[in-house]
Amino acid sequence: TLLIPEQNDSDIELHEQCQWISEHLGVDVPLHFSAFHPDWKMLNTPRTPAETLTRARDIAHQYGLHYVYTGNVHDKVGSSTYCPNCASLLIERDWYVLGHWGLADNGHCKKCGHEILGYFQDKPGDWGAQRMPVKIMGTL
Repeated sequence: TLLIPEQNDSDIELHEQCQWISEHLGVDVPLHFSAFHPDWKMLNTPRTPAETLTRARDIAHQYGLHYVYTGNVHDKVGSSTYCPNCASLLIERDWYVLGHWGLADNGHCKKCGHEILGYFQDKPGDWGAQRMPVKIMGTL
């Protein structure tokens, strides 16, 4: 969700969105709140403050959403993944760099053993702070 100041960043809209996601999609669906940056035809619209993304993330947690992230801003805490059972840091992200890796080889939390939904490698990648194309293969 691209949060644009005074367009879709009100508490009411955020509560409604998070409640709908929780009720209709489930608490394990990842939700990303991304900051808007003025560009092209919206140069008069201010950029999204980092505090707005943190507020949105906090609201999502009130509805029990497990995997909520902030983006387009530097926010190590908001970009990282935590265990929904014990709140341990599972995957630390700092822009494109992975730090702490708290997943066991089988995709479970190393601390409490809670199963984390998703597909994970045995260890984190080491590609560093750069963007790389990803080829997604498989069937739905």
